[in-house]
Amino acid sequence: MAEPICTAIIPEKAVLIGLITSKQDENSVREYLDELSFLVDTAGAIPVHRFIQRLEMPDSRTYVGSGKLAEIKFFIKENKIEVAIFDDELSPSQIRNVENELECKILDRNNLILYIFAKHAKTAYAKTQVELAQYEYLLPRLTRMWTHLSKQRGGIGLRGPGEKEIETDRRVIRDRISLLKNKLKIIDKQMATQRGHREGLVRVALVGYTNVGKSTIMNLISKSNILAENKLFATLDTTVRKVVIGNLPFLLSDTVGFIRKLPVGLVESFKSTLDEVREADILIHVVDISHSNFEEQINVVNQTLKEINAVNKPTILVFNKIDAFTCVEKEDDDLTPLTKENITLADLRKTWISKENNSEIFISATQKTNLEELKMMLYQKVKAIHITRYPYDYFLF
Repeated sequence: MAEPICTAIIPEKAVLIGLITSKQDENSVREYLDELSFLVDTAGAIPVHRFIQRLEMPDSRTYVGSGKLAEIKFFIKENKIEVAIFDDELSPSQIRNVENELECKILDRNNLILYIFAKHAKTAYAKTQVELAQYEYLLPRLTRMWTHLSKQRGGIGLRGPGEKEIETDRRVIRDRISLLKNKLKIIDKQMATQRGHREGLVRVALVGYTNVGKSTIMNLISKSNILAENKLFATLDTTVRKVVIGNLPFLLSDTVGFIRKLPVGLVESFKSTLDEVREADILIHVVDISHSNFEEQINVVNQTLKEINAVNKPTILVFNKIDAFTCVEKEDDDLTPLTKENITLADLRKTWISKENNSEIFISATQKTNLEELKMMLYQKVKAIHITRYPYDYFLF
């Protein structure tokens, strides 16, 4: 399992480390570190300081240069920092080298996300998915960790002549991975059967970047009481509710949020969860309009949908959190170009958003602004599919 980065009593202090490279400009790196800081806070640790270095590419040995590493080491020692967290995935050798230099716990973005998933997993299914992703992530990193695993299994014949402990550990983990995959196959079949029993009803799935308000919208539309927190990945298990708008029934599901640099193994482990999205008839793509980089978040979600073959579905683009949207209003005679800082909601409606084929609506889930309009828009899309399946119901609507 992933190493905990905090205790129940005293939260660990963490430093965050990112690189400006030819592929990531300074604005992007600062945005990524803001998100990493939110991840750290969600995990229960305290982000104390950020280190940013400009390199053409990450150092193959220590990710950052030797000078920056010495600076980080001094800060960690002076401030009694327990963990250093890197915004990109580190190789096993990088983790080992950096750990030897900094003499503290080293995590990368992937490991942090895996820990948060493990922390938030509630059902046996979600826990199994996360555990599989953790083992697959940590298997190539056995050189520096997991040597304790062989103690979990004993008995005659465990180790062959001359076999190293690390090789035994690898075999233990591979056996566990195989067991978890078989367990998930059984659960996948069960969930596929459950979805099959719901085949007659139109299925709608909420999708979007993490922490954009999907669960809040789910609660409002379905009158449920799903956990909705201002934290990343507060929802892991897919929740499905039967909803009736007017006299039209359909199924609405809330799914795990997407994020940049999501570990590939985690996407694969959550295959059945994502099947709810893949097999949905309609998608509600929720966007946090108040976020400074909401367009990039839209691209991340669209790319993920493409990767899981869930594109080209009827979609409602819901721009949420208009109550938190702020801008500097321009004067009528102000000729300065529109930017993210001075564009208004009215201006946004005239941009690429209005040119999309998808239906779009601006709402505030917390204030319930335009909620009825969203329900009516959803009703019309569900109705269009429903009457193709049940033509005799046409005159009921």
